[in-house]
Amino acid sequence: MPHTLEQFAASCRQLLTAEPGPAGREKVRKLLEDLLRDKTFVDRYLSDATGEREILYQDPEMGFCILAHHYKGAKNSPPHDHGPSWAIYGQARGETVMTDYVMLEPAGPTKVGKVRPTKTYSLTPGIAHVYNEGDLHSPARADTTHLIRMEGVNMDTVKRFRFEAV
Repeated sequence: MPHTLEQFAASCRQLLTAEPGPAGREKVRKLLEDLLRDKTFVDRYLSDATGEREILYQDPEMGFCILAHHYKGAKNSPPHDHGPSWAIYGQARGETVMTDYVMLEPAGPTKVGKVRPTKTYSLTPGIAHVYNEGDLHSPARADTTHLIRMEGVNMDTVKRFRFEAV
């Protein structure tokens, strides 16, 4: 049976209410992987017309967001965290090479933080990965990709600091 955005959001809300920490997010990650295998859902929310960042749903009570991303061509992002929040990246099409980092020096309002890479891995269609508060990572895309991504809060409202790999 095809999933709907509303069903997925309600299931996420239920899981995150029952277990608001990493254990609940891990259950949401598994649910997202199931959703990514639903071609009807993926085709409905991820097309060539999808922008780089489109909020599909923002929970009115908990604040978490479900987003669609369509990156055209190659695109790399610098190392970053999600401030006081978490994120789950779910690969729908294409491949994202993700690098995780350990912090060497914290960032601040006027200071770029220093990080060292620790692990590199690929997110391929159907794979989702949780990034908890403070987890540092950077995505690299060699070609066009589509993702469904979740944020614990709308990251457009969060001030984040910069990091550089050393």
